[in-house]
Amino acid sequence: MTERLAVDVAIVGGGTGACAAAVALREAGLTVAVIEKRLCGGGASGVNFGGVRQQGRHLAELPLSRRARALWDGLDARLGEDVAFEASGHVKLARSEADMAALEAYARSADGHGLDLQLLGPNAVRAAMPWLGTAVVGASLSPTDGQANPRVVGPAFARLARRLGAEVREHAPVRHAARAGEGFVVEAEGLAVRSRLLVNAAGAFAGTVAGWFGEAAPVAPLRPNMVVTEPLPFRVPRSIGVVGGDVYVRQVRRGNVILGGGRGTGDPADDLARPAGASARGAMGRTLALIPDLAHAQVIRTWSGLDGEMPDHIPVIGPSATTPGLVHAFGFSGHGFQLGPVVGEILAELVTRGRSALPLHPFRIERFAGWRGGPHLSAGEIEH
Repeated sequence: MTERLAVDVAIVGGGTGACAAAVALREAGLTVAVIEKRLCGGGASGVNFGGVRQQGRHLAELPLSRRARALWDGLDARLGEDVAFEASGHVKLARSEADMAALEAYARSADGHGLDLQLLGPNAVRAAMPWLGTAVVGASLSPTDGQANPRVVGPAFARLARRLGAEVREHAPVRHAARAGEGFVVEAEGLAVRSRLLVNAAGAFAGTVAGWFGEAAPVAPLRPNMVVTEPLPFRVPRSIGVVGGDVYVRQVRRGNVILGGGRGTGDPADDLARPAGASARGAMGRTLALIPDLAHAQVIRTWSGLDGEMPDHIPVIGPSATTPGLVHAFGFSGHGFQLGPVVGEILAELVTRGRSALPLHPFRIERFAGWRGGPHLSAGEIEH
């Protein structure tokens, strides 16, 4: 039998941003249904690296990232759960003089956004991190950045949304959504939801949802390739990325080293992702060039997941260009984890006020109007 719900806002997708939006909307007094095809927080929100990073982002994202960073400090108290956030600092490493020049250029471009970026030359980087290998010639440190456990953040927002009275429906793949009178109808497996307003936060599936309303949204699947080692003596206090984004490393307090690079594989028929051995081995080799002391570490698990990637590597966030009452938030292209809490607030602002205090013009869906295809970014250009 089909369960029927009527709410103010239906949200397609159950990632961190979607569930954070449900929390904010319930706090604003609106009724909400979150409709997720698998488990909340189990998609891109839960399979990523876990970097809570501001530096290295597209400049258009920095106002969002700065506001998001302030939210992370109080997230445990807000959620009533420990999400393992710590401001460990994020170090972006240079492996050539050209890389160092790129870090210097970014620091100049980001000046004025409030980032406290500290450029480290060869002597300074060795003094600060003597465990780094000779491949490193310099770095940029963002001391207020950090890391958290991605597996727990999305589910914690979903649990809070439930406690506040949101209808959270998991294992309910959405089959179709359409206008219905003054609002919308969303048809999912075993569920039909009528709503005044609709949020498309469907990740890699969001392009299909946008297409139901006549909007081009060229979302391509992005499958990060992740590796974790056995617990090791604690050595890597910072979250680490590199210019070019082809490897990223952090160590959790239990001692496990988490690293990633390259992409996993996937079968479009089942909409899942699997780790790729070649990508994992490549990431391991690049990690050893950065941290030689990990040479004898034992890998205990690899994984991948499914994210949505836009051709210009920044998300779609904002109202529909074709359909009043429809709001989009998707296509975070491998770097949406840190933004999740603020995306929820932005969605709530757009739904309740019709606008956000943050500058969203660069993220408008209209930039893809008339899209006829073109290249997406390569795996080596994913920044962490």
